[in-house]
Amino acid sequence: MVVDALVESVGDMDYYICMNEECNIVYYNPETGVKFDKQQVKAPIWFKKDANPKYACYCSKVTEEQVINAVIKNGAKTVKDIIEITGATKNSQCEKNNPLGKCCHKIIQEAIDKGLSMK
Repeated sequence: MVVDALVESVGDMDYYICMNEECNIVYYNPETGVKFDKQQVKAPIWFKKDANPKYACYCSKVTEEQVINAVIKNGAKTVKDIIEITGATKNSQCEKNNPLGKCCHKIIQEAIDKGLSMK
């Protein structure tokens, strides 16, 4: 997820992700002090306060707004509905593309829930 110019500085150590929506730091290693902030990653981090766009599916570039629209305008209620309507998860490489390094189903479900609460 870090920009190409910084890939070499990542090394082979483990990193944590800062889940604080207000924090500028995205990835950090407390032992070495190495940090990567929002400007040093390739895509906006969906849970950070000012993420734009706010991706629900990084692999297929489907935004939270698209998921919510699919719920409100197309009656989507499940992740399967969202996949059919938006194409989410079609280019699945979550380990590489999602900032958490795992499947985006939970993020998509949170967007569905948000859309359902807006109906």
